[in-house]
Amino acid sequence: MCPNSASTGCHWDGGPRPVPVRRPLRVAATSPSRLLRTGQSGRCRACGNHIDFYQRADRRPIALHPAELAVAHVPASCRWHLSCGIAHPHGDGSAWCRIPHAVLCPSRTPTACLTTHVEEMRRQLGVRSRRLIDSGAFAPSTPPAPEREPATPSDWPARPVVQLLLGRYLADRPVEDIRCVAQTRHRRRCPLPVLAPDAPKGVWALLPASPQRGQLTLPAGLMALYDLSRLPYGEQLRWRTQRCPAHAAAPNAADLALAGWQVFDPFLHAAHIRTRLPHDPGGEA
Repeated sequence: MCPNSASTGCHWDGGPRPVPVRRPLRVAATSPSRLLRTGQSGRCRACGNHIDFYQRADRRPIALHPAELAVAHVPASCRWHLSCGIAHPHGDGSAWCRIPHAVLCPSRTPTACLTTHVEEMRRQLGVRSRRLIDSGAFAPSTPPAPEREPATPSDWPARPVVQLLLGRYLADRPVEDIRCVAQTRHRRRCPLPVLAPDAPKGVWALLPASPQRGQLTLPAGLMALYDLSRLPYGEQLRWRTQRCPAHAAAPNAADLALAGWQVFDPFLHAAHIRTRLPHDPGGEA
């Protein structure tokens, strides 16, 4: 006797089985943050605990603890809240808030006066970090060796300083290796570089190492940086959002990673200041 089995599209009694419609994730055009939730989670390189990345109002990233904490247990200087995917450094009037991971990271020395509850959370994260290290699931990253001055002018800086949009930013990798952060149709990160061969390019230049407002003057007079300030505003914005030309023309494409820019500070990033121009075969004259 052959079994009389119902088709996969029907119930056992022959009734139709509803099939849920799969809808792709989309980011609203008015959203201040283009980063998908899948690109916001990660692990701390120093302790191995989970962290969530968010953008601040000035577009700089910040790592927050994944869980919310009661406002009464968090010092006022460590309270953050989220609004439309953007992190703001103060409370929003509710009884809960977020706290930066730098305050809880067991491998860092706290700079603020912590409460008993926060100290207990630091101890718990320290125990969890030790278990990850003992089990081999996590290995703390060693501090990078100090960069040496390039032996020849033809060497590109490992972390160049780029000037665009009336500001200076420190890149996390060489200019030619900066990769697009947008999501492709296959839901993977775009493999194309930001330095497109058919797009306008910047030029290496020696410009004054002007400090930020209110800082002391640096002893060095000139510094080498990749100048994009002569490009059109749209091209400078494409570099700032770290997108290839194809995804820069697609405003609905979401991001799978944070842009690797840091606001350049001549004192904090003094090790990355170069006083000689590298050879730029692809730059403009």
